[in-house]
Amino acid sequence: MTPAIRLLEKHGIKFDLLAYQHDPDAPAYGLEAAEKLNLPAAQVFKTLVVSDESNRLYVAIVPVAKQLSMKAMAKAVKVKRITMADKDLVMRSTGYVLGGVSPLGQKKPLPTVLDDSAESLPTIYVSAGRRGLEVALVPSDLLQLTRAVFSSVASDN
Repeated sequence: MTPAIRLLEKHGIKFDLLAYQHDPDAPAYGLEAAEKLNLPAAQVFKTLVVSDESNRLYVAIVPVAKQLSMKAMAKAVKVKRITMADKDLVMRSTGYVLGGVSPLGQKKPLPTVLDDSAESLPTIYVSAGRRGLEVALVPSDLLQLTRAVFSSVASDN
């Protein structure tokens, strides 16, 4: 059981757990989850950790088929500029390995932005804290547990 699952259970949040056989050679973990679980890519979200010029960390949750707009994310968290965070720092801060970073149950809660495309979806899928494990939940529950805000932070390229 992962910290993400424990957090959901602790708060009595309704969720479904979906598992698949992870391929370590998969080029994109999120897209692999969507394909192997036969889910619409627009409903499967990846968790990205970024940092600002002061090395403060933030979490962005965006659809797996999209890219994170660095400019939009910086605006959403009210900083000048952001970049992808150092992978070792991500693992230390979240307690998860890359490709299995969940927005839930992180060691240190970080300011979080959920792409607003999730707002109209009945269910979204995010990492449950391990490669090959996804959790399905209502976007408002994810928002509540992570204290996230909705913002348009995904782009097509």
